[in-house]
Amino acid sequence: MTVQRILKSKATDDVITIKPGVSVADAAGVLSSKRIGSLVVTEDGKVPLGILSERDIVREVGKRGPTCLNDKVDDMMTKKVQTCERSERADDVLARMTEGRFRHMPVMENGEMVGLITLGDVVKARLSELSMEKEALTGMIMGN
Repeated sequence: MTVQRILKSKATDDVITIKPGVSVADAAGVLSSKRIGSLVVTEDGKVPLGILSERDIVREVGKRGPTCLNDKVDDMMTKKVQTCERSERADDVLARMTEGRFRHMPVMENGEMVGLITLGDVVKARLSELSMEKEALTGMIMGN
């Protein structure tokens, strides 16, 4: 299964983004209202400059207290964003996410962001694929 197939199976291909310079408190409000786990930080909606997750915010609140909510998104975001392309295999992306311990990955095409996949998206796709394989093997064994 490819990243492209995962993107097609998602309810929406919208990527919720935020501009650098916005306060972390405002970013937390967006995360809460949209019920999502991360925001891609970008000036133009096409090129990711960073990514800010719930975990990033909670980690800093735990270290420094609520005053860090006044920081700017670009001060707290992960600047080295791991990305993938539509043609990549889901297994490869899953391995990178697991190894890197992150849950959100922008999908790029020709240097522009075309989607976002989550660890949950990849696991769901893989489970579906395994279920189909099981059914096919069961059918072969049963002679169907």
